[in-house]
Amino acid sequence: MTTAAYTTQLPAQAGWLSRAEAWLDAKGKGAWIAAMVLGFIFFWPVGLALLAYMIWSKRMFGKSCRHRAPSVRHQAWQAMKPSGNRAFDAYKADTLARLEAEQDAFESFLERLREAKDKAEFDQFMDDRAKRAKEAKDAPVSENEEA
Repeated sequence: MTTAAYTTQLPAQAGWLSRAEAWLDAKGKGAWIAAMVLGFIFFWPVGLALLAYMIWSKRMFGKSCRHRAPSVRHQAWQAMKPSGNRAFDAYKADTLARLEAEQDAFESFLERLREAKDKAEFDQFMDDRAKRAKEAKDAPVSENEEA
């Protein structure tokens, strides 16, 4: 990315800090790390501030500073906007409706499955409880326990 490319993305009144951030973003994560190391070498609070900023802005653990993934909200909006082709838009609407119906059917199936599992576990608990009660009732009472 050239110098003009990253400065054209900034507003005209952007300060030197914003321009420096854009320049480091254009160079990638290595430039951020080099700036942080130099900050620690020359004046440690600057390096510490850069480290904190990198962690806070998720530059430290992201894949790259240059290629940020679009947000899920942006992707959902892109998927819903019309393409201009009526046949494709009708196909997309039918497919989305079919997928929503399948999702609803699957969720109801899972709910019935959970209910059946809960009922089976409860029935097993009740059977075990009745079995223990019957065993306790049928057990002979020893002479030591009577006294």
